[in-house]
Amino acid sequence: MLAYVIRRVLQSLLVLLVVGLVAFSMFRFVGDPIDNMLGQERTQEDIERLRAQLGLDQPFPVQYLRFLEGAVQGNFGVSYRQGRPVAEIIAERAPATLELAAVSGFLAISIGIALGVFTAIRRDGIASNVIMTVSLIGVSLPTFLIGILLIYIFSVELDLLPSFGRGDTVDLGWWTTGFLTESGLRALILPAITLGLYQMTLIMRLVRSEMLEVLRQDYIRFARARGLKERAVNFRHALKNTLVPVITVTGLQLGSIIAFAIITETVFQWPGVGLLFINAIQFVDIPVMAAYLMLISVMFVAINLIVDLLYFAIDPRLRADRAGAH
Repeated sequence: MLAYVIRRVLQSLLVLLVVGLVAFSMFRFVGDPIDNMLGQERTQEDIERLRAQLGLDQPFPVQYLRFLEGAVQGNFGVSYRQGRPVAEIIAERAPATLELAAVSGFLAISIGIALGVFTAIRRDGIASNVIMTVSLIGVSLPTFLIGILLIYIFSVELDLLPSFGRGDTVDLGWWTTGFLTESGLRALILPAITLGLYQMTLIMRLVRSEMLEVLRQDYIRFARARGLKERAVNFRHALKNTLVPVITVTGLQLGSIIAFAIITETVFQWPGVGLLFINAIQFVDIPVMAAYLMLISVMFVAINLIVDLLYFAIDPRLRADRAGAH
């Protein structure tokens, strides 16, 4: 077990180094930040002085190593646009994105698993067929279009929910939350549904498929032959074995929720790190872009590592196979 954990951690570190290198290399082709930071009347001396101040006059390997050294310490440099530490800017925006992702993930997992179990148990019912048909919307339509449709229906036509912004927030010192205000909760509804709808339908369809496969197994027939109640068969035996392969996909989808929050935050003008990244692209704010991609990479790698370890701990077949290999 220890050797497996060490190997997975080393693989994760290698992935982070590669991602950081690719991201840092790509930003060399998105434009010159000096053009946005200096006015039209800049002189060559001003350009050279600012390049030296930002470290852009150094060779690429030196810039990359300096970036990695600072990233390990939580220092991602200074924003070219705002002139403030990037870590401070991200810390201000992170609560909005994390709260949105948390609500979206909760809705996706809870409703997705519940509907997946229901459509598997009642697979020939009218309600199950309706749910499966409607779920095609969440899979087929792009996220930005779903957000626009929800804004049109609930904000423009019905005037029930706000169409942009985060609403009123409460400052808790190191965290700003919208959970404690009515306007904050109302502002969270539409973007949370928009962000979590695709993941919810994906989890629902996966749970349904796995549950139908488990219900065909011999031990399920044996449990029914013993006279166990249908509820016990479905939830104590079938659901437990259904969720083992679902854990991997669900864990990765949680990472996708934060990564794909860029689109949702842009549609609803949600003041999170996703919208910060879009604005950074427009102004060629390389430190902000690099920090965002590195943080997303760390999150994906960490979630993937946790899922692998949970899968290894939950499924006894993997432990048996690895023990047999040795």
